[in-house]
Amino acid sequence: MRIARITIYRLELPLRQQIKHASAARSESTNVLVACQLRDGTTGWGEGVPRPYVTGETPEGAVRQLCRSRLDEQLPRDCQSWSDVIEICDSLRLAESGEDPRGCLGNAARCAVELSLLDAFGRLFEEPVSRVTEHVAAAKAIRTRLPAVRYSGAVTASSARKERISALKMRLYGFHHCKVKVGLVEDEASRLRKIRRWLGRRIILRVDANEAWSAEQAVRQLQSLQRYRIACVEQPVPHAEVASLKELRRQIEIPVMLDESLTSWEDGRRAIDDQTCDLFNIRLSKCGGFLRSLRLAALADRAGLQYQLGCHPGESGILSAAGRHWATTVRGIRFLEGSYDRHLLRRLLTREDITFGYGGRAPALSSPGLGVTVDADALQELAREQARIEFD
Repeated sequence: MRIARITIYRLELPLRQQIKHASAARSESTNVLVACQLRDGTTGWGEGVPRPYVTGETPEGAVRQLCRSRLDEQLPRDCQSWSDVIEICDSLRLAESGEDPRGCLGNAARCAVELSLLDAFGRLFEEPVSRVTEHVAAAKAIRTRLPAVRYSGAVTASSARKERISALKMRLYGFHHCKVKVGLVEDEASRLRKIRRWLGRRIILRVDANEAWSAEQAVRQLQSLQRYRIACVEQPVPHAEVASLKELRRQIEIPVMLDESLTSWEDGRRAIDDQTCDLFNIRLSKCGGFLRSLRLAALADRAGLQYQLGCHPGESGILSAAGRHWATTVRGIRFLEGSYDRHLLRRLLTREDITFGYGGRAPALSSPGLGVTVDADALQELAREQARIEFD
């Protein structure tokens, strides 16, 4: 079966509340959606979330990059199996849009195209996207099959009253893990003391600085937070200072996770060689899709590092579903984020609501492809730009 057309959309998804951290604040998420239609009419959907401060991409730039990438010349082959689909995904080369020493410029766009292919051919093969993991040789050591997963909660930087309410909800809702955004106030120790009290002793707590501190500030801040049993700190310094984390790890007891500094194989290899982290934060959009994310997890596993599957706030049900398929087929995920759909989005893009349930619990998805259907009315309402590429 061959591809008939690719349609690219730029969407604006309004959020229920402003999401604020040290690197950005937003009340809506601008995402890129790709529809892949096969010659028999089967359609698959993919999504990417371009973030300029993460991979250097903008939503408008991602659309232009895809339009210039000659997808009709790169994706014309007949696909009869998952191996064929993986091969064309791996061979995809996007149009250059600037210097890219880290190998991450275009990752969100690539993720959107790749997921649309996996979804379309999964529907054609009548198999869920989760079956893809079985066919990725590099991921052999980390494969598993789980009937369900458990997501983490989050407390974003906000007023003391809202933080208290949010933390108490995490506790009452039965979460085992919770992340707190830090880096916007000087006295984080006082703030974390209150949040830890509200959350209780049982919840495993980690913090995310989003590049907020210099290396010197990070040491001082994190030493003051150690008493609150912090499971790890995410991206404490800007990427430009990532090399300082080797020394920082010697001075603090809290494990260090890379996020903005972990976008590609090149980043992962450098982190291992330079000993700058204990964990990788893998996100499908940030890291270039389902397949590249599998290989990053396998890389971390071989190096004796842990990893989490993260998400971008504002992902629709398409990326939520892709993350669910990934998480239920990869063993050893330390923390899991995603499927916040109904809690964050004012309008769901998919007909199916796959928001996690009590305590962050969520079942594996077993329907063909990603297992979600785009709501045509929602798409029309949220789309701000559209481009179509016809295949011969």
